Amino acid sequence: MISKQQAVTRMKIRSITYFCNPKFPLEEKIIQKAGTFLAEARSAYEAAGYEVQTVRLATVPFPQLLGEEHIETLPALTRQLADMVKALGIGYFSLGPALPEMPRSYEVIPDAIFVSRDAFFSGVMAEPARGLDLAAIRACAEVIVKCAPLDPNGFANLQFAALANVRAGSPFFPAAYHDKDKPAFAIATESADLAVSAFENAKSIEEGRNNLTATIETHAKKLTEIAKSLRVKFYGIDFSLAPFPEDAHSLGSAVEKMGIPKIGLHGSLAAAALLTEAVDRAHFPRTGFSGFMQPLLEDSVLARRAAEGTLTIKDALLYSAVCGTGLDTVPLPGDTTAEQLIPLLLDLSALALRLDKPLTARLMPVPGKKAGDETSFDFGFFANGKVMALDSAPLHFPFTSNEVLPLKKR
Repeated sequence: MISKQQAVTRMKIRSITYFCNPKFPLEEKIIQKAGTFLAEARSAYEAAGYEVQTVRLATVPFPQLLGEEHIETLPALTRQLADMVKALGIGYFSLGPALPEMPRSYEVIPDAIFVSRDAFFSGVMAEPARGLDLAAIRACAEVIVKCAPLDPNGFANLQFAALANVRAGSPFFPAAYHDKDKPAFAIATESADLAVSAFENAKSIEEGRNNLTATIETHAKKLTEIAKSLRVKFYGIDFSLAPFPEDAHSLGSAVEKMGIPKIGLHGSLAAAALLTEAVDRAHFPRTGFSGFMQPLLEDSVLARRAAEGTLTIKDALLYSAVCGTGLDTVPLPGDTTAEQLIPLLLDLSALALRLDKPLTARLMPVPGKKAGDETSFDFGFFANGKVMALDSAPLHFPFTSNEVLPLKKR
């Protein structure tokens, strides 16, 4: 029998992320300061009863750090930073997104990912002030295809995400990046289990939502009080309902406990919207996404429903319209081309701008696999499923141009 107190503290901290500008050439004192802070913060949250899974570092976008003249040195910078953070006990680091104003910044990412499994990157596809950048969308698709063969399982694409309307300050990787000189930090939660528990014995949908909102606020108050004692600017909490590959920590399980027979069937979108709105109701200092997170390989129930064919890529994209973070850890056929990825990334980017919400795509073509083949990732945060079919074909002119298309929010 789990006591009420145990239930309240069961949620884990996925990451404490420290944001900084490490300068170029790298200033070791800045990185050391990050390591000291993260060790202190980890200790403070663990003393309060939270398991801290990782501590991470996120920098300003590497194109701004290096400039056009040094952009080719990204792999060397990645290796140098990898050595520094490892010595300080920092688990992972993000060097931020490639930027449309520097096209070459997309092209150097695969070589940098090859250098270190601890390095994360992203690429901007669309921003409100700029619009849909067709060249940037194509560049992100090409990064995904080039990264796929770096690992036999296509695992290198875990380290890259294509970004649409994603602002600085999210503690979740690969989307994390900084946009200031002064350091700050933020917390990412692993809290899908709170949604599962909220609906476990709820007598109604509204009771379950109220349970979830109240539990989030209880945790947020505790997390924020500790943050105030740490003497570094606190961006806030990304209370996205991130899962772990066990049914008790599955957002898919939470949806099904709400009364949906299987996530992917009609009614799932309503459940996703209701869960996200329960997070929205909660009062806490927020940053990042704070929504319904659906990483298809990190959630045991989502992986199972995807393998069954009940949950498709189009379903996940549809749910992104009312919640969430977009498309995450989606296993695709190994022969997927950039031309097939572009339409999917275009749809996601349009959704992000029109609805004024941050969305990402972390797509993982698996070399040698076709749709329906079983995946075989050896990674503690993954639940193996099956490679998903991508219903996509290359676009025709004029969508094959390099236009930048303004798209205002509705």
